[in-house]
Amino acid sequence: MSVPTTANLPRWPWLGAFVAEEAGAWLFVAKSLLAMYTAAWLAMWLQLEQPSTTMITVSIVMHPHSGMVLAKSFYRALGTLAGSLFGLALMALFPQQRELFFLTLSLWLALCAGGATLYRNFMAYGFVLAGYTAAIVTLPALGNPLNSFDSAVMRVSEVLLGVLVAALFSDLLLPQRLRVVLRQSARTQFAHFVDFVRESTGGALPRAKMEQAHLEFVRAAVHLEDLRASVIFEDPEVRTRSARMRLLNQRYMAAATSFQSLHHLINRLTRRGRDTVAQALIASYRPIGEALSTPPGERHDPAVLTRRLRACLAALPARVAALRSPLEEPAARLEFDTGAALVLRFAEELADFTAVEAALRAGKLRGSVERVHFRRGNDLAGAAVAVLRTFLTMLVLAAFWLASGWAFGGSAMLLATIFAGLLAASPNPIASAAHTLYGYAAGMAAGFVAVFVLLPGSDGFAMLVCATAGLLLIGPYLSTRDTLPGVGAGYTLGFVYILALKNPMVYDPSHFLNDAIAQVAGLGLSGVAFMVLPGVTGTRWQRRRQLRLLREQVALAANAPLEGLAWRFESVVRDLLQQVVAHTRPDSEESRHLLGWSIAVQESGRAVIELRQDLSGKELPAVASDAALRALDAVARLYRAPDAARWQAADAAVLEAIHAAPRGAAVCRHLYQLRSALRDEESPLAPYLSAPEVADAA
Repeated sequence: MSVPTTANLPRWPWLGAFVAEEAGAWLFVAKSLLAMYTAAWLAMWLQLEQPSTTMITVSIVMHPHSGMVLAKSFYRALGTLAGSLFGLALMALFPQQRELFFLTLSLWLALCAGGATLYRNFMAYGFVLAGYTAAIVTLPALGNPLNSFDSAVMRVSEVLLGVLVAALFSDLLLPQRLRVVLRQSARTQFAHFVDFVRESTGGALPRAKMEQAHLEFVRAAVHLEDLRASVIFEDPEVRTRSARMRLLNQRYMAAATSFQSLHHLINRLTRRGRDTVAQALIASYRPIGEALSTPPGERHDPAVLTRRLRACLAALPARVAALRSPLEEPAARLEFDTGAALVLRFAEELADFTAVEAALRAGKLRGSVERVHFRRGNDLAGAAVAVLRTFLTMLVLAAFWLASGWAFGGSAMLLATIFAGLLAASPNPIASAAHTLYGYAAGMAAGFVAVFVLLPGSDGFAMLVCATAGLLLIGPYLSTRDTLPGVGAGYTLGFVYILALKNPMVYDPSHFLNDAIAQVAGLGLSGVAFMVLPGVTGTRWQRRRQLRLLREQVALAANAPLEGLAWRFESVVRDLLQQVVAHTRPDSEESRHLLGWSIAVQESGRAVIELRQDLSGKELPAVASDAALRALDAVARLYRAPDAARWQAADAAVLEAIHAAPRGAAVCRHLYQLRSALRDEESPLAPYLSAPEVADAA
């Protein structure tokens, strides 16, 4: 038998990683160039007015993964059609009233920019397209409104041709499937969660470890939804699995919340010296870890885990009853009953989670599934700022254009329109505008060399490709470099836009330079607009508002209709936390404060929902029902605007409801969990604690 030696190992392991990365980058560059030049040739063959628009469309929608291209193409097509229809309506309403025309166009652009801030993924890009397509259709036709329809038809044709070509090249030429990334992400998420649960059944978990796990669970859920939303465009198989993938993510979020609520309860009992109850709960929880402890080859097999978890779930009630019997103190029994209910709920939700994963892996997709959605959390104030900024920017440019009669004012306004929308949702719009401007200026400089040095001596489309490909490929390659965000896209846009391929080509140095100056001015003005009226994405002001929205989810849990409330609550809370922590320094005091509030909101909100479900499904004495409703109202008021007085009112109301509830009722257990969360010494509510928790809760 041969013994491996160092001679058999790669001599330079970094070289293999570098070559693999470069191979992927150059494959993307090659596909992008082929798609752009094919689109330009087809546009010329079809005698479209501006083949450069088709090339720009290809450059914008191209992505290394085919699913991303198809998703982006879909929303770009929708945005283009919506913008063209609005542009035609605008020209029909105000063919000669320039002031009303610009006022309405600015309002439309502003509303589209605001819409882009409220949506994720490429849906936001569809709003941007709807905005600046209206400008593309109408601005060149201002001198002759009768041409607006022909202009709209041409723009739509050019854009849709670019979308079609990009989609075909991405999907047919050495495609890199996004579904592979989705499958790997889902399996990694599943394995990580199962491993974490298995390793945590031995006792209490430190607060810091729970916070880190909570953040990882949140990011995994949001990331999986983002991937699913793009992959559904890639192939029919993924679309048929979409509903179950949503259900899988919902099961994952529900199990994660129950898991954390259970451990926080155990931690609180341990800190308060209730070791007997805490150890009893740990003993009742331990069989779940045993069910997950399979041989290495089956450790992450969801079908095996589901069978073992179902068997564990069937045996748990007897084990819980045996562990409860030695507890004679009423307070201890209430504490144990609350934790035991969480253990049973978690075991059931974990089994449901593994069952959905097993069905997805086995391809068992027959029958209907529960319809759930991943609801996003949005801040309308941030969108309002984007609307105001874009509206004012467009009005200033339009007023300057009208007053000065600047012949190239349309180009400046068009570039400002495009980037005002694209940068609206950027966490650092000024830096993004600067990087894009650098790339754009470099692309126009390269375009000048191509147009006036290389192209005049060329003849035919093949020579056009030879003269421009060496300069054009710089843009797609830079787009693959994470260290230069925005520069590659700016370079490609600047090069293709200023190249201005037409049928036939026109060589006019004066027009070229004036158009270049106007475009740089428009792009620069979009950045200046963010200096005058700064963006709110990632600012402290927005983080405070998002934290308020996060806390208000408890109030919604207490008052919103119960149908679908559980999955809406779980997804919105996670999406809001993901938004706010993305702009805070990791491990900072602010980050830990936000995580603390998120954990408190999830535990309290889920307890509130479970309590409301018990109240709606069971007949309780009127006194108990009224007390529970008063407790819900008090907790909702506390989370809307937390202070010492509201905490005292909520604590007293929950305690009163516990005393009014029948002993042994599920309502009583959920009320106790709610009061335990209110009295968590490590939660953000800790500063309001004013009275010790004693056995009066029983």
